[in-house]
Amino acid sequence: MQMLIRLEQGRFVPAADDFFSLGAEGEAPAQGGVIVPFARWAELGARLLGEGRQVGVRLTSADPAQAMAPVLERLAVVAVEFPVFRDGRGYSTAVLLRTRLGFAGELRAAGDVLVDQAWNLARCGFDAFETKASPEAFAAAAHRFRHVYQASADDRPPAFVEREAV
Repeated sequence: MQMLIRLEQGRFVPAADDFFSLGAEGEAPAQGGVIVPFARWAELGARLLGEGRQVGVRLTSADPAQAMAPVLERLAVVAVEFPVFRDGRGYSTAVLLRTRLGFAGELRAAGDVLVDQAWNLARCGFDAFETKASPEAFAAAAHRFRHVYQASADDRPPAFVEREAV
């Protein structure tokens, strides 16, 4: 069974999901947070934001994250879909959202999210995860490596920078 894990102050904790995820069809509930698929954003996004609700968007690997730039500051969550574990395009979307587009809300990894991906997901800026793994297993996997060898959205200094500082 999928659960939501959030990264809060460096700790992976189980969390309640306060959002209803809309599918390709159907109506949003009368109240509460809603995550809208990108394919339905043009139809529903402005109305839901106008109601003063907590709103998010779900992006697939084919959806252009840049198209959300005008409303990113008003979104509470962006859920990035990983259709299968071997599809890494969601990592690029996360880095784009965090670094170039400046998204500061919850960035959620959704879909086929495995514990083995925890380290890379956290490095790319994800701070919420829909997964079958426990928070403890996710934390262990995310902290498996002490050093990093390239810069990413988490702003950890690469090993060569650490070496120069010594």
